[in-house]
Amino acid sequence: MAKRIAITLLLSLTLPILCAGTESNPFDIDDECYACYSEAELLVGKPGFRDANEKLLHKALEKEDTKAQTLYYVERLKNQIRELRSKQKGIEADDIDPQDDTLAVRMMSELQSIARKFGYPQYYYYAFDLVQNYFYNSHRFVKVAELIQEMQRVAQENNEPYGIWMCYRYLASMYVAQNDFLSAKQYIEMAIDLYNTTSDPTILRQSATRLYCDLADSYPIGSDSVRINIEKAKEHRKQHLDTLRCTYLEAKLSALNKDVAGYKIRRDYCINDKYLNQVSSTARQLFKNIDAIVFAAPGTQPQTDVSGMTRHLREVKYIANIAENYGFETLAFDLEKRLATYYEGEISKSNRIKLAELDATLGNRELSDKVAHESLRAQRASRTVLILILISMFGGLAFSFFHIRRLKRANEKVRLANEAKTRFVQNMSHEVRTPLNAIVGFSQLLSLPDGSFTEEEKNDFANHIVNNSKMLTMLLDDILNTSAMDSGSYRIVYEPSECKFMCEAAISSVEHRLQPGVKLNFLPESEAPCPVNTDPRRVQQILINLLTNACKHTAKGKIDLTYSTRVEPGFIQFSVTDTGTGVPADQAEAIFQRFTKLNEFVQGTGLGLSICREIAGKMGGKVYLDTTYTEGGARFIFSIPTEPPVQTPETK
Repeated sequence: MAKRIAITLLLSLTLPILCAGTESNPFDIDDECYACYSEAELLVGKPGFRDANEKLLHKALEKEDTKAQTLYYVERLKNQIRELRSKQKGIEADDIDPQDDTLAVRMMSELQSIARKFGYPQYYYYAFDLVQNYFYNSHRFVKVAELIQEMQRVAQENNEPYGIWMCYRYLASMYVAQNDFLSAKQYIEMAIDLYNTTSDPTILRQSATRLYCDLADSYPIGSDSVRINIEKAKEHRKQHLDTLRCTYLEAKLSALNKDVAGYKIRRDYCINDKYLNQVSSTARQLFKNIDAIVFAAPGTQPQTDVSGMTRHLREVKYIANIAENYGFETLAFDLEKRLATYYEGEISKSNRIKLAELDATLGNRELSDKVAHESLRAQRASRTVLILILISMFGGLAFSFFHIRRLKRANEKVRLANEAKTRFVQNMSHEVRTPLNAIVGFSQLLSLPDGSFTEEEKNDFANHIVNNSKMLTMLLDDILNTSAMDSGSYRIVYEPSECKFMCEAAISSVEHRLQPGVKLNFLPESEAPCPVNTDPRRVQQILINLLTNACKHTAKGKIDLTYSTRVEPGFIQFSVTDTGTGVPADQAEAIFQRFTKLNEFVQGTGLGLSICREIAGKMGGKVYLDTTYTEGGARFIFSIPTEPPVQTPETK
């Protein structure tokens, strides 16, 4: 008891100290201008905003404060986007008035023009961020991608590290908003790395607290990594909102660890802060649910309400974990079921959107670009032909003949690309529907009243849902990886690694895919450690892909995974050998082409082996089918150098 009192006193003393000075004008503008800005910021999207913002502009002009003038345009754009989102609530993306988009883009351009004029690149890129969020919230991901590409292009052309840093931050935030912390993590780490190594003053004036907080949320709830990154976030605080964000994470962690005194101090601090909604729009509802669990009377069942919180899956998971820690297993299970139901709906919605975008992106845009390119070439060629006719009739006719043949071949390539696109979209519709139907079916069975099925049957249903979710994730990952390869955003990050660990991790990821009676054997060259400097995530991705293919095509017998350092000096050679259906020698290269599947009845996108080969090539290695193997089944070889290859613009 004495210990808890001491902790309470310590927290009550330290929290005000931590916050001291953090509210004092973080923008370094005139104090009177900052007071006007603070008033306008609190009224964004509410009555009275325009008067408050005009007051900011007049004061900024009076004080000749160019940064405050820029902030006037920032607030104007934020308010306009808030009004547009309110107007479009409940409207499908296809029904949104195009003039709304025109207005948002025009005001973005005005803010960017002012930011460039006064020399504040951070607000130039922040304008991109605001409008990207506007398109993202209406699920128009093609427009989001176009803005990100434009943002990256401008940053690279102007050699502005701040713009590149903002691209990383935006991509991280976008994935966090989708509850995809695994994908967000790589961009968070890239942003943190740039922050810690740059000398750019605009970046260094910013706070890295939000990045470390998001990085903390990318780790399993309650792990040491969460606590470590919260501490790092606290070290980088520069403004009041940073302290509030850290305290909010610490409050959840205190409740999880059953530190009731610490939780109450931090919760009260957060609840009494008027900016809490900027940290989390559902924070107050979260605290009500945690209170119901932590302060539940003995022998009673807590009454929680997470309606409206399912988009904030991390917070619902915290409530479920806290409920479990306090012994309310039934409540925890019910919350997990709600999360599973939400995932099901999001996966279905995401698939519909992504398939529609694939049709547009892989089909119409690609074909339109090719047709436009060929049309431009044809126009230039026509002018050349006219000149050549004047010089030499014979030469002109000969040139026209060969050029027409080349155009015919180009048109044939366009036609084949269109057919490939059509086959791919049709194939993906089938591939996605199969696991999705299983997820929906078993989820509906789980939602039936208690007593309908035994616990063993429910666990079996849950396993089916998990397995099919993983299958669906694998399909979508193939598509996203292919897109990243084409856009040049796919990155290889080298670090000290160990072969045996990477192989065992890959095996654990695919064991559930083995067909009945098939054995999966790991046969390392030696029990001694085998160090290698490579990207372990990419190596595991290739091994998982090769092992997954083997599992699909091997109905009986075994699958062997081995590695050796002796076959090729300076390289690690992995091999996956199975006793499955095998691959004809004349198809050894065809299977590495995109969308190629030898068996249309086997689950998959036809992208896996193509992705493997491209990743291996970026790492200075190779993937190929061993055509000399004749013992039944197939053997795939994957080799990488033990040290990173020399980086070139193509491999970076």
